[in-house]
This record gives sequence, structure tokens and C-alpha cells, in this order.
Amino acid sequence: MKRFDRLLLMLPLLFLLLTAVTDVLLLRRSGQRQYLVDANRIEQRILQGEIPSPADFPAVTGITADQGDADFFRTDSPYLIREINGTLYRIDYTAQTKGSTMRAVFAADAGLFILFAVTMGVLLYIRQNILRQFARLNSVPYELAKGNLTTPLQENRNRFFGKFVWGLDMLRGEMERTKANELERAKQEKTLLLSLSHDIKTPLSAIKLYAKGIARGMYAEPDAQAEAASHIGEKADEIEHYLNEIIRNLHHDFMQFDVQNTEFYLSQVMERIAAYYTDKLSVTGTDLQIAPYADCMLSGDPERLEEVLQNILENAIKYGDGVRIAIAFSDEEDCRLITVSNTGCTLPDAETAHLFESFWRGSNAGSKPGSGLGLYICARLMKEMGGDIFAEIQNGEMCVTAVCRKSS
Repeated sequence: MKRFDRLLLMLPLLFLLLTAVTDVLLLRRSGQRQYLVDANRIEQRILQGEIPSPADFPAVTGITADQGDADFFRTDSPYLIREINGTLYRIDYTAQTKGSTMRAVFAADAGLFILFAVTMGVLLYIRQNILRQFARLNSVPYELAKGNLTTPLQENRNRFFGKFVWGLDMLRGEMERTKANELERAKQEKTLLLSLSHDIKTPLSAIKLYAKGIARGMYAEPDAQAEAASHIGEKADEIEHYLNEIIRNLHHDFMQFDVQNTEFYLSQVMERIAAYYTDKLSVTGTDLQIAPYADCMLSGDPERLEEVLQNILENAIKYGDGVRIAIAFSDEEDCRLITVSNTGCTLPDAETAHLFESFWRGSNAGSKPGSGLGLYICARLMKEMGGDIFAEIQNGEMCVTAVCRKSS
């Protein structure tokens, strides 16, 4: 923004300099060259049989044919001699053509002024309506990183950054909701742990008391020992119940997905997928093959289906050998199946059953970065859209199929 302001301050000086240089060049060129132009025009008229008048030419003061007069070569004014049709003509001229020269200078100055005004107007408009708005948005990622999520983003009336601001505000809102959900979940988990830990203390204390009694011989009779053992078992079962409650809550779904189910054409998603991954894979030299398909209306969320296919394709890029990735289509009952396959699969068959579990990574992951959530998210999204997803290994290729329901 500061550099742009400096440019705005320098622009008038640049235009003044340009105007001065233009005026000087026009004055010099007009004074030195106009008489030559007029002389050529006079020669052309004489060759055409006309008798030209000096009044028709701004730089010419006289046109005289050589009649043998002694003053033909007089030097009282600047002149030049032209031989035309065998006759010498004296063309007297003046370098002072102020009228036409000043008109040309004025026209040039007026043109430059209009250009300057238009340029300044455009630059000021850009500064006020584009750069100023962008400078305000420039700090948004920093504020989001600091956790300042409460202030909604406001768009200018010209809406140059409409979709960008809308996307940033969606991101801000989603981060705010995620943060609120995390805080609420942390609060619930802490409350649960405190409650369960308090509940566990009671049966644990009873077990410790029975254990001390047995150690001191307080239960010498077999019936008393059996009763004590029974009570210990009951308290152990009670503790096990609390532990199962903790484990159940830990395994509860920890991610929430906003899925807006509607009706859309398959081509809406595939055109974006094809455009993005054709460019991306051309850089790595991977052969992307997309089979022909009959377009159809699907039921679900097109953006979420695109996210599912992106996750599958990114896994194919990460864990394949980079030779070929193919996308095929088939139909089964009222569903359209989209299968992404890649060459170079090194995952054992026995591990395919765990691919869609959260935080699970296959033995072929090695040192490759990842969280083990990509295919888990795909499974959750497909379930929310009423579809399904499964994986299998065929002829050394990993095949992941998204089952999409057709619109009824």
C-alpha cells in the first residue's frame, strides 16, 4: 500500500516531465522539418501542372522560378533550390510556424493531461476499492491464527472480493464452531472423568477393605471368605462398568460433518476433479485415465463428494508408484459406483479391512506423513450422504470405490 501511494505521488512528476519533453520535441521538429514537407508538396503540385501559392503552406514565404534574374540567389531569407521539370525553383521559407506548432503542442498537452487524469482516476479507484480492501484482509489469516474468531468479515459494496471474503468468513465461522465444540467436548470429558473417578473410589475402597480383612484373618470361616470374595467380585464388576463407560466415550465419534444433501449431476464433480488432477499429475508424469461415463443425477452433497474423491486420489498419489491412476464408473441397482485405482499397491490384503478406521495407518505408510484420518473421513461423509465406500486389492492395484446413490 505504501509503495502504491509513492507511485501516486511520483505520477504527476512523471507526466510533467513527459509533457515537457514532448513540447520540446514538437517545437524543435516543427521548426526544422515543416519547410521540407512543404517543399515536397510544392514539387508534387508543379509536377501535376499546378501553380502553387505560398499561402497554402505554413512554412513557405515565396515560390520563384528562375528567369535569369540577378536576385534569384539573394540571401535576405532562408531558402532552398529545387529543380523541377528542368526549371530551378527558389522556395523561401521560415522556421517560425508558431500557429501550427502551438496548436500541435496544445493538442499534445491536452492529450497528455486527459491521459494523466484517466490514469490517476483509475489508480485512485484501484487504491480505494481494491488495494484498501485487500490490505484489510491481509491481516485476517494472522488474526485467525491467533484465535481472534468472533468478528465477522464485512465486504465492500463493490464486492470485488465477494467470494474470497465469503470463503474466509466461512473458514472463520467453521474454526469458531470447531473451537467451541472442542471446548465443550473437553468440558464434558473432564466432567465425565471427574465423575467416574469419584464413582470408582467407592468400590475401590471397599475392595481394599475386604483385602485387608482377608490379610488379617478376619474371614476365617469358609462362608465368610466366600462372602468377602463375592463382594470383591461385585465391586470389581462395578469398576469394570465405569471403565467401559470411559472407553465408550473415548470411541465416540469425535468429528462432526456439515453435509448439505441435494441433487446434482455427476459431471459437476468430475469436471472439477479432472481439471485439477490432470494439471497436477502432468507435472509428476503420472498417467491419469478417466473412463467415459454417462452423466446422471446423484443424491448427496457435491462438495463433499468432491472431497471424498480428492482424499482417495491423494492416497493414490501418496502410496502408488506414480505410473497410473484410473477412475472408472459402473452402475449397481440405484447407485453409481466411482472406482479409483492406482498401480504399485504394497498393502497386504489382510489390512484392507482396517482402512476406514480412524487413526489407522497401513504397514506401507513408512515415513510418509499422514494422520490416518483421510479414508475415515471418506467413510463418514459417504454414510452422511446415504452412500458407502469400500476398498479391495485387484492384480496388485489398490481399488477404492465410492458408492453414490442416484436421485430417485
